[in-house]
Amino acid sequence: MLPRKPVIALLLLSLTLPLGACHTAKILVPPNLRPPEESSTALDQAKAALQQATPCCSSFADFSFQTTLPWSPKPFELGPGSMVASLNGERSYFLSFRLPADTKLPYRVGLKSELNGRWLRASYLFAPTVTLLDEAFQPISTEDVGLCEHMGWTSESTGAFGSVKVTSKQARYLVLYSSAKQQAGSTYWEQSPAAFSAEAPVKMAAAGNFRIPHGPDGSVWIGLMNKTYADAVDNAICAKAQKGEGVLNTLRTALPVVPLWPGASNDASTKIISTAPAENKPSKAPSDDTQNTSSKPGDTIN
Repeated sequence: MLPRKPVIALLLLSLTLPLGACHTAKILVPPNLRPPEESSTALDQAKAALQQATPCCSSFADFSFQTTLPWSPKPFELGPGSMVASLNGERSYFLSFRLPADTKLPYRVGLKSELNGRWLRASYLFAPTVTLLDEAFQPISTEDVGLCEHMGWTSESTGAFGSVKVTSKQARYLVLYSSAKQQAGSTYWEQSPAAFSAEAPVKMAAAGNFRIPHGPDGSVWIGLMNKTYADAVDNAICAKAQKGEGVLNTLRTALPVVPLWPGASNDASTKIISTAPAENKPSKAPSDDTQNTSSKPGDTIN
């Protein structure tokens, strides 16, 4: 039989060990309940990484155009490890493509940028700039592509969409990068708890609308326009909707006027027919002339 004091010591040790483990154990929190990371920190780190990278090219003639523009939008990842260009002193990750030959003009190129970050308030977007070149690598046109938000039921139809139109017969090459103006801008974003992708519910926000800042890197999709991208571009949200005058007023002006009965004009249909009884108005008092011409007792008739 063990002495009394060692037994008590063992009991106390067995009780204190679990308590100490509770303090040192790491609490596991689901990803969708974790506090959002600081967006400025991630964005600042991305900008610093771009400035530390060594540019490979300073003119469009230095780019490689061996890759043909995809026949439908395909994903590309731009960031550390990607090619960096320095155009007019402005640095950017870039992609370069050879345009498909014998494509009927005009045609559209579809683009999409995905949120770079887990939480909406801590995310940023790669905002593309597209330059079209001729066969001598001379610029034909340059466009800072405006992005508009579209929330679909799949990842393919969810993101910030945009497009550019190719109309010149001289266009041979396409360069995608992000100008300094684009990197300093932002994109309008509107989201509610019910408007989220079924494939990525952890990206939900509480409610409201936001401005998503642009950054130097991220996931971008590019290729010839297809139906999915065309529908997203045509139905995307580019800015906060203006306040209307109410549903009834909108329907009243939008719906055609139907006659109330056969043969009635449209003007008659717009009039409100009152079925209320007429108000009893006092009879008009007789005028002085009427009083003078009426007979009075005692008057003689000549």
